[in-house]
Formats: sequence, C-alpha cells, structure tokens
Amino acid sequence: MEIGMEEMPARFINPALEQLKDLAEEKFKLHRLPVSKIRTYSTPRRLLLHVVGLEPVQEPLVQEIKGPAAKVAFDENRKFTRAAQGFAKSQRVELQDLIIKSVGMVDYVFAVNKQAGRPAAEVLLEICPDIISSLHFPKSMRWGKGEMRFIRPIRWLLALYGEQIIPFVTAGLTAGNITYGHRFYSNYPINVQHPDDYFEKIDQAKIMIDQSQRQSVIWNRINELAAQEGGEAKPDPELLEQVANLVEYPTAIVGSFNKEYLQIPQEVLITSMRDHLRCFPVFSQDSSLLARFIAVSNNGGNDLIRSGFERVLRARLADAAFFWNEDLKTPLVERAESLKKIVWQENLGTLYEKKERVTSICFFLCMSLGVEKEITADTLRASHLAKADLSSNVVYEFPELQGIMGCEYAKRQGEKENVSRAIAEHYLPRFSGDKLPSEKTGIILAIADKLDTLVGCFAAGIQPTGSQDPYGLRRQALGVCHIVLENTLVFCLYDILAAAYQSYLLSSKLELTQDEVLKELEVFFTQRLRNIFSDRGIPYDICEAVLSVGVDDLCGAWQKASALKDLSAETDFQDLLVAFHRAYNISRKHSLTEVDETLFQHSVETDLNNAFINTMEKVEQSVKERDFRSALMTMTQLRQPVDSFFEGVMVMTEDERIRNNRLSLLKNIVNLVLSVADLSKIG
Repeated sequence: MEIGMEEMPARFINPALEQLKDLAEEKFKLHRLPVSKIRTYSTPRRLLLHVVGLEPVQEPLVQEIKGPAAKVAFDENRKFTRAAQGFAKSQRVELQDLIIKSVGMVDYVFAVNKQAGRPAAEVLLEICPDIISSLHFPKSMRWGKGEMRFIRPIRWLLALYGEQIIPFVTAGLTAGNITYGHRFYSNYPINVQHPDDYFEKIDQAKIMIDQSQRQSVIWNRINELAAQEGGEAKPDPELLEQVANLVEYPTAIVGSFNKEYLQIPQEVLITSMRDHLRCFPVFSQDSSLLARFIAVSNNGGNDLIRSGFERVLRARLADAAFFWNEDLKTPLVERAESLKKIVWQENLGTLYEKKERVTSICFFLCMSLGVEKEITADTLRASHLAKADLSSNVVYEFPELQGIMGCEYAKRQGEKENVSRAIAEHYLPRFSGDKLPSEKTGIILAIADKLDTLVGCFAAGIQPTGSQDPYGLRRQALGVCHIVLENTLVFCLYDILAAAYQSYLLSSKLELTQDEVLKELEVFFTQRLRNIFSDRGIPYDICEAVLSVGVDDLCGAWQKASALKDLSAETDFQDLLVAFHRAYNISRKHSLTEVDETLFQHSVETDLNNAFINTMEKVEQSVKERDFRSALMTMTQLRQPVDSFFEGVMVMTEDERIRNNRLSLLKNIVNLVLSVADLSKIG
C-alpha cells in the first residue's frame, strides 16, 4: 500500500514510518490475518507499507459465551431447563452443542460460536483506510472540500494484494495500481501489476524508496567528494537523516564560498551551512574549515543547482560577516548593561536581573565548594558576561549560537581563556547525551544558571505538566544532576535553592512560598535522580531506599546508592537488613530517642547500647569521609546485639518508662541506618 502526497516535512517522516508499522501490526493482528513480515519505506512524497507472507483467509473466530450455572441449566433428571433452552436460542446454537466448563468451583454451560474467516482481500478493504486515518502528525491539514486531515494533501493511493487491486476509498480517492516516479525525472503514471514489480519499476523511475539505502549512498558520496577536495566530512547522523528525507534520488555536489569568510568564527559558518541550507561542511585534517561545502540535491547536480546553493550561502555569510564585525565594536561589558531592556520572563524580570541573581548564586556555590579565590573571581566575571551576547546581532540571527558567540566575543576582547570558555559552557548540556562543562568556572556557572531558572519558574507557577515543558525545566534539572555527579561536587542543594529564592523577592511576582518551592523542587530532583540511577543500573528498591532519605546532597545520594548496590550482593547485607527490620518494625510509631541507662534491667540492654554508641562513632566518621560502603558494613555488626536484645527482654513491657526506654534504644539504631538509606524499602 502506497500513500502518495505532496512533499512531507523531513522531520515528520521517520515518526510516521514507526506509526505505520505499529498500526499495521496492530490492525492485522486485530483482524486475525497472520503475516510473515511487515516493512515500511518512505520518500518525501510517499509512505509505503509492504506486507510479506499474508495469509489468504482470516483465522476462524471461536467464541465461548458463558451461560447459566449447570445446576440451573439442568433439572434433577439431567434434562435441559427453560433457562438452558433460552440461552441456546439467544446464542443460535443447538441444545446438544452446549458444553460444560468449570469456572472456579462452579460448573457453567457455554455456547461455542464458530465464525469462518473472510478472504484477506475483503478484510483489506477495511484495514487499509483504517491505517491511513489512524496516522497522526504534530501538524496536519485539510485540502479541497474534504474533511480528512493529513500531513499533506494525498494525491494517489496504490493498494495491491498480489495482482488484485484493493479499491478502498480515502480522502476522495480510490486506491488503484498506479504510482508516480520522480517529480523532475519521471513524473508520469506507472502501472504496477504485482507487488514484486513495484520495486523494479519505482527504481527505474528514479525513486530510491529505501531510506536507509539513501542515507548510505549520500554519506558514501559525501566522503568521496570531501576527499577529492583534500578534506573530510564529520559524521552528522541527524543532518544525514534529515537530508535523506528531503530527496527521492540524491545527488551530492560540491560548492565553494569566498575564503575571506573563514575569518568569521567557525560555528557561524557551520550553522549557516548545516541549519539553514542542510549542507555538510568540509574540514581539513586539522579540523579547520575549508571554503567548501557539500549539498545534496533532488534535481541533479548541474552548475545551475550548484550556483543556487552558493548564492544562498553567500548571502547568509555576508549577513553573518556584517553582524560579526558590528558586534565586535561593542564590548561585552556594555552589552551586559543592555540586558536591562530585555525581559526574560514576564513575572521574573529582565535578563539583567537574572544575570545579577546568577552571579549571587555563583558566589554562594564558590563558598560552599571552597574553590580558590582566582577561580571565584573568574566565575563571577563569567557570570557577569554570560548573557551579554543575547543582545548581539549574530545571536539574534542565529539563536542557536548563544553562549558560543559570547565566548568568541570574550576572546577577541581580551577576557581570560577560562572566562570565555565558561560563557559557552554554561548552557551545557543542551540536550540528552550532550557534553558537560569541562572547567570549574563553567561548571559552577552552569549549575547557578540552571538553579536560578528552576527556582524562578517553580516560584512563578510555571512547572512542567505532562509533555509540556516550555522552559526545558526537566532538562535543566537533569543537567544539574549530571554535572554534579560527573564532577563529584558536594554542596547543600536546599541551601542554594533557598538563597536563589531569596534573590527573587525584591523584583519578581511569585505565586509560591519558599517552603512550597523547595518541597516541589525536592520531588522534581528526586524524579530526575530516579531516572539517572535507573539508567545506571541501580535496582528500583535500592534507588527508593536512598532517595527516600533526601536528595539535599546530590552526589552523596549517588554514592550511597552505589555503595548499597555493591553491598547488597554480599552475605553481610542480610545481617544489616535483619537488624534494621527488627528494630524498625517495633519502633516505627515511637518518636523519642533519649535513652536512660539507669532504667536498664538486663545486660543485653547495656550491650546493645554500647554497640550502638561504638557503631555510631564509626559510622559518623565514615559518613564524614563519604565512605558509605564502610558505614553500611559497620552497621552490619549490630545484627548480633539486636538479636540478643530481642531474645533477652520483652520490649513492650507493661512498665511505660522501661518500654519507652527500650523503644528509644531501637529508634536510635533505626535513625543511624536512615542516615544512609531507608532499608524498609528493601524487602
């Protein structure tokens, strides 16, 4: 089945193919039509469903309908009652065809209905239009006088089962056996007699229907052309996929531009080629740009097409060169002042105010992390300049270069290397799997900027809902977590968040109190860590045991989870679990922790208390040194004194003072374990 249409946007094609395959599998299964294999193909003008090994007839449908209980369906002489007769009549079966089956402890009569399968060609008349109408796109349209919505107007439909046409009707069109070739090379009707003929005829009509084949052909040709120019093309799977979805019969061509433009920062040139023209830049062996690019055309590779790409790129680069030179005339420090005129968010003030808050958070972080004075000074300088490039001409024209251009301006204007790099790195990671900041200045600035955004948006009531996250808050929180874990940073998250909230009070309209914001962000960060831990192989119960005792120390949470996972594989871990659960279960509702040794009546009480004190000192030292595995191993030593305690005394004695004293002793042991993890989450 082929759906022919006007050219689809490239970014929608792959998701449409996935849908098409999933829907086909679902519909054929629903209609009891077994198949051997389902393949999907695409070009900008067509979606193709190729089903191999389709059974000619539906599988028969056998239904068992439960009727009355057997004791109701039969009388004492085992003859059918009126209830059985009425049930058989309603199901259109003979009385003697009723069967008896047990459901639990009760026997029931069942009617068995058998429905023969219909021919596949007949069922396909229902399946094909159902699949097409079930396809959904982020954007769709209507055309002509019809009511159907689709990604682009459908121009033809082809549906063949062997040599038989499946003439279903959709979008005012009746499916036939006609397809069309390449729009420029062979845009004429092509009669297809059988699915086996389709691929040969479509290939002759200059249609490379297999998208993976197109990608391979394009990439091989790009590498050949780049080598001929004395350079190389760097792998870019996203661009390659996009280009392959823009053409039906690709032709790669080499274009050039004036070498004078190489004086512009490389990122500007690459963005102009990649994002605006979908062209591949050519690099020399030292990774510097050559004045060459490789474009992929759907209409051949003659000089006219080459000159068209060059003309468009020349205009883009001329604009970029002008903007770049104009931007260099204004120091970044002056640009930072112009941020007073740019609103960041309606209720959260200007970009200048955000810059001031981020600088304050950077200082707080530097103090918390104990970084050197020079690094602190560089971080504060970078935070002052970090957003300045947002008022530049180049970033206005190329928003994706924010930060990158700030770095370039800073370098040209004499800023220190690590200050310039921090300006670029503070946006990292920009997406899942992106690289992280590499220097302390960039690391601290990135965390500060993201925490300011998170606190402000949550305080203003702009939290992510469902799939909606316009400010990328999930990505911001994940970025903070990844940066902290990668660099083993230790600081009090709640203190930083509280300080960030306080910096908003003077100039912003906030909907939530500080306590409300901290509570919501705790849940938000907990979910991000839960995802990270899961991706890193931490079992669910260990993840919950660690996260339930708090995420104030992001790095510590990961270290605790890793230690607990390692220890859980050892036999000593069971000793810790048993000791904890025995103490936890009986003292769960007890809140006191003060122990009076004068109330001890048995040596096992003294032994347990001494064991607790000795263990607590060692555990506190291990936790202070962040050796959580050692802390957990030390706690396993409590197993024997806890067991002896329960064997030697009655905890829930009638004397309230003695009972509470014993419960307090157990509560102290529970709280000691909870300083690392809540083992009640582990069975």
